[in-house]
Amino acid sequence: MKIKFWGTRGSIPAPGKDYIVYGGNTTCLEIDLDNRKRVIIDAGTGISSLGREFQSYKEDVDIYLLITHIHWDHIFGFPFFSPIYNSSTRILVDGYNSCMKGLRYSFDNKMGDGFFPIRFEELKADIQFIDKLNHGPLDIGGTIVDIAPLHHPQGGLGFRFREASKTLVFLTDNELDVEESSFSDHITFCQGADILIHDSHYRPEEISEHRGWGHSDYESALDLALKANVKKLVLFHHAPERKDSDVVEITILCQDLIEKKNSRLEIEAAKENSVLVL
Repeated sequence: MKIKFWGTRGSIPAPGKDYIVYGGNTTCLEIDLDNRKRVIIDAGTGISSLGREFQSYKEDVDIYLLITHIHWDHIFGFPFFSPIYNSSTRILVDGYNSCMKGLRYSFDNKMGDGFFPIRFEELKADIQFIDKLNHGPLDIGGTIVDIAPLHHPQGGLGFRFREASKTLVFLTDNELDVEESSFSDHITFCQGADILIHDSHYRPEEISEHRGWGHSDYESALDLALKANVKKLVLFHHAPERKDSDVVEITILCQDLIEKKNSRLEIEAAKENSVLVL
């Protein structure tokens, strides 16, 4: 399994010289499975660059697109995903129960308000909502995908990929609170994962003013990883105001906390265009 980050930022894109290392595009991940199937998670602005790379292959695009939820920063790159304008493209969509509504609304809300020059119905690609995950695990050629509910306004889904003996968990836009019952559920969902990619939008001192906004601070994400015996934690959904230097500082603070706990947990912050191999 190979994981590539095309967008690591949360809420809104963050362009400029202070966001070069960790990237300014919003959520989009590409997962290449050992069975040669390809999965994309979310259609934030990062999916635009991914689309251009697909086009450079000169091959038909046949992918799964899993949507965590339909807040703008997770879908508004979809109209700029160039393969949707090719008739040879096939996209199997699954995830959040109203994900197709969100993808359609990035073009037109069907009440006369157009957000894009063309309508969703004019796209040439074969785009199908397969609706498997809300009824049980999704089997992608032997790789099993499970879901967990996110603690986020209007809800959402996190994903766990199990490929042979390896496990990847992706939980973004997820507000952790050790006093909530959902925290123990997330420990169970993440238990023993080789890689956990988790929302770390806030610093601990910021979280009290943002309770209910649906994001975690980095200490809570670290606590989850330690209690779930995760091997590697990847900090994700960087706040749009968080400069490269700020992300480096947060990563060092986490590493110090891990050393104090005598843990062997690996930690890093997600970087746009970086690759993890599992």
